[in-house]
Amino acid sequence: MDYRAYIAEKLNIEGLAREELRDLIAVPPDTSLGDYALPCFKLAKILHRSPALIAEELAAGFQTDAVISSVTAVNGYLNFKVDRLQLLETFCKEFTAAEEKCGYGSSDMGAGKTVCIDYSSVNIAKPFHIGHLSTTVLGGALYRIYGYLGYNVVGINHLGDYGTQFGKLISAYKRWGKMEEVEKGGIHAINDLYVRFNSEATEEMEAEAREYFRLIESGDREANELFSWFKSLTLSYVEKIYDRLHIKFDSYLGESFYIDKIPAVVETLREKGLLVESQGAQVVDLEPFGMPPFIVLRSDGASLYATRDLAAALYRKQTYDFAKCLYVVAYQQNLHFMQLFKVLELMGMPWARDMVHVAYGMVSLEDGAMSTRKGKVVWLEDVISRSIEKAASILAEKNPALAGREDIAEEVGVGAVIFGALYNNKIKDIVFSYDKALNFDGETSVYVQYTCARAASVLERLKDTPLWNGEAVSPNEREFELVKVLSAFPDTVRAAAEAYEPSMIARWCVDAAQVFNKFYIDCRIVNAETEELRRLRKTLTEATSRTLRRALGLLGIGVPEKM
Repeated sequence: MDYRAYIAEKLNIEGLAREELRDLIAVPPDTSLGDYALPCFKLAKILHRSPALIAEELAAGFQTDAVISSVTAVNGYLNFKVDRLQLLETFCKEFTAAEEKCGYGSSDMGAGKTVCIDYSSVNIAKPFHIGHLSTTVLGGALYRIYGYLGYNVVGINHLGDYGTQFGKLISAYKRWGKMEEVEKGGIHAINDLYVRFNSEATEEMEAEAREYFRLIESGDREANELFSWFKSLTLSYVEKIYDRLHIKFDSYLGESFYIDKIPAVVETLREKGLLVESQGAQVVDLEPFGMPPFIVLRSDGASLYATRDLAAALYRKQTYDFAKCLYVVAYQQNLHFMQLFKVLELMGMPWARDMVHVAYGMVSLEDGAMSTRKGKVVWLEDVISRSIEKAASILAEKNPALAGREDIAEEVGVGAVIFGALYNNKIKDIVFSYDKALNFDGETSVYVQYTCARAASVLERLKDTPLWNGEAVSPNEREFELVKVLSAFPDTVRAAAEAYEPSMIARWCVDAAQVFNKFYIDCRIVNAETEELRRLRKTLTEATSRTLRRALGLLGIGVPEKM
């Protein structure tokens, strides 16, 4: 049950939509006052009375029932207490019904709607560094979250596969490359050739590179065969990383796909009177909106990546008729997307309001390593491998007899990298620490995974015990807190989708794990005082195990049975 919606329905405050009222209701830090609370401070402007008086009036007029057992007004807050047995019975019924369908917390709210998510965006011939972590795992989490809510999700890897850099790469390969060495070295060998070209380039070499790129554009067989080879080596490399991070895509259409669609876009802009000339270039003037001009064509007539993004947006709407189109790209591109969305709006596209830039902060290691420009680049595959190695070492120390340690270390190590990137609000810069990410007692995926393994151990011992079947029991404080946090999961998933914020689910995982571990320590589960309590506590343990696993799964993190 959505208790916040239930309370909002009963309050029915004039001048405030029920959905708005529901969003104001929160879980108070001090739950001794109530399970939910409505701060009345924002209502003061609407109702023209003091928050304390509003709270007292609302409390006096609120009718308690079998769901809400008491209402109190305290210092401008309206506090609600939920009937414990009713909460328990409602949760168990909803959980069981949901598990028989698509899973607790899932929904059909997105039925018939499509969400496009542009994330990760590989650059051909360039290895992934740690800076690619956030876009990849954040986009992957949103992909799974929206899918869990019933949306048709289209994951798009907008390949960076167009530009003069590929002419440079062909020139470098023909000068210094050998097929066997490149095949063996893969993307790193290609990248080495590109770096060498840039460090040794002369005017003659730059001209040669431009000519090779022209040959690619004109369909030259040899140039395109070489480029296709570089592309296949790149995709082979990134797919291995994607497999480890549990990432998938439905489309790999890159910038080159949209080149032949640009003339139509330019013509539309011209017909609508949006194109103006500026220093020989064709631009859309955005100065009236406080932004620099949006360059559509350079003075030599060439398109830019911004032009190709414009063509891609039009193509995606035509192809998928999306309800939302998300771009999971670092915050340094804020201006670009503001410009892009504004140009679409000026073109008369009402769906421009459905375009969303999901911005995120940067990732670095504790020593500051991140920047390719400063020569301190750290490859993403090295971060993942080191995390797995460190996980294996910790597991060997904690449980030397653990069977299948190599596979478990993979799940733990990869999970730590993903969780480390998703736990904080997406816009914050992240300093990744192997020690912190692999802490069994911290706010980490390892802590949550270990909690799942603990629950699995309890359930194994109770495999012959039936689940609770509604027998009359009065939940104690630990049981009640556990039911409350589990009941919050569906709302958390919806909120994470609405805010494009998987960290909400990551934080819920830690909160739920902490509450379960208090329950595990304070309540006898296997040796409960009565058969009814044993059944109830087994049911709560199983619900915790399943929901935590599902929550971690939405983030792209697996859960080993034992640790």
